Amino acid sequence: MGTGQQWVSWISIEDAVGAIRFAMDRDDLSGPINGTAPHPVPQREFALTLGRVLRRPAFMRTPGWAVRLLWGEMAEALLLSGARVMPRRLMAAGYVFAHPSLEPALRALLA
Repeated sequence: MGTGQQWVSWISIEDAVGAIRFAMDRDDLSGPINGTAPHPVPQREFALTLGRVLRRPAFMRTPGWAVRLLWGEMAEALLLSGARVMPRRLMAAGYVFAHPSLEPALRALLA
């Protein structure tokens, strides 16, 4: 959507549950912890990877003006901007991700 350059922070369901369990079992982790995979990707790469995994074309992009027309003021916050969020505290505490990279995570989810 838009330029496709906005960052997408994602996490597999297995790692989301695993990170929560990991944090609950640790006395040294408290407060907010970013539940994201260690490798965020630009939205364009996310779409292309998903298309490849699903064996579907992912060549058309949705122009930013169309997203703004449909979603109004919420378009920027929800779809056209991004955040490169990293799970620094989880990684520093020793959490080992089952799916640190997007394509293997999508393949496992959609198998």
